[in-house]
Amino acid sequence: MSRISQIELDDRNLPPPTPEIEQERKVAIFDLIEENSFVLPKRDERDVPEGPYHLSLSIREKRLVFDVQTEGGDKAAEFHLSLSPFRQVVKDYYQICESYFTAVKTLPPSQIETIDMARRGIHNEGSRVLQERLEGKAEVDTDTARRLFTLICVLHFGG
Repeated sequence: MSRISQIELDDRNLPPPTPEIEQERKVAIFDLIEENSFVLPKRDERDVPEGPYHLSLSIREKRLVFDVQTEGGDKAAEFHLSLSPFRQVVKDYYQICESYFTAVKTLPPSQIETIDMARRGIHNEGSRVLQERLEGKAEVDTDTARRLFTLICVLHFGG
């Protein structure tokens, strides 16, 4: 199965992330590189270069850009996704993450667990939206979609 072997976020124009967001980002990238599934389907009867792939994620002109290259540096694909379908779920995810980070410092474990369950539910929704938006462009499994959604959140809210 094809996979992502390297990932880069184009965050040059973003403010520095908070320590919590930077940690989430590092974990998502590490986990993504360790295990993922990323397949470029055949399009218009044209063959697609085989992976592993290098993926660059960026936001350009209010669109999420997936720039996919082979390990040899050849262009494998590039696709642009509207950010509109992600706006509400990203906003909800950040709000629940703020609550979670605050709860970890002050609340008992039972309340932290409740907030964490809500956080996971919103994260799952974001990964589902991503899988839908990637349909016909790239095939990703649920864990890969979850990790990519985390990175989209970092880009979407600018750290």
